[in-house]
Amino acid sequence: MKFKPCLSITQGLLFTYCIENSYNPEREELISSKNVNLEKDLKELFEKLTKPEFMKYKHDERQWHIDTLQHFLAVGDSFDSVFYLFDTYFEDEILDKRKFMNTLLSCLLSYDAEATANEST
Repeated sequence: MKFKPCLSITQGLLFTYCIENSYNPEREELISSKNVNLEKDLKELFEKLTKPEFMKYKHDERQWHIDTLQHFLAVGDSFDSVFYLFDTYFEDEILDKRKFMNTLLSCLLSYDAEATANEST
C-alpha cells in the first residue's frame, strides 16, 4: 500500500524532541546537550531517540516516512511547516531545515534497511 506524502507524519516522528512530549529529564538533557546544526550530533540523537520507535513500524509505515521526506526534499520544500509552533528541547535554532531533513532521511534509510534485513531473517 502506498500512502501520499504528508508532512504531519514527519512532525509526529519528531515529537520525541518536542517540549509537549511526556516529561523525561534524561531525554531532555540529551537533546539539549547536542548541537542540532551539527550532523554528527543530529545523527547521535536520531540513533538514540528516533531509531527505536521507527524500527517498530511496519515496512509500509517506514516507507511512508521515507517517501514523504524524499518527495518534499525533491520539490524544494523549506520544512518550515514542520517546525512552525513546534517547540523543542534543542538549545539552538535549526539553521538549515532542509539539511536537518536530509540527515533524518539518511538515517531513516539506514534504519529501514536494517529493519528489512531483520524481518527477512
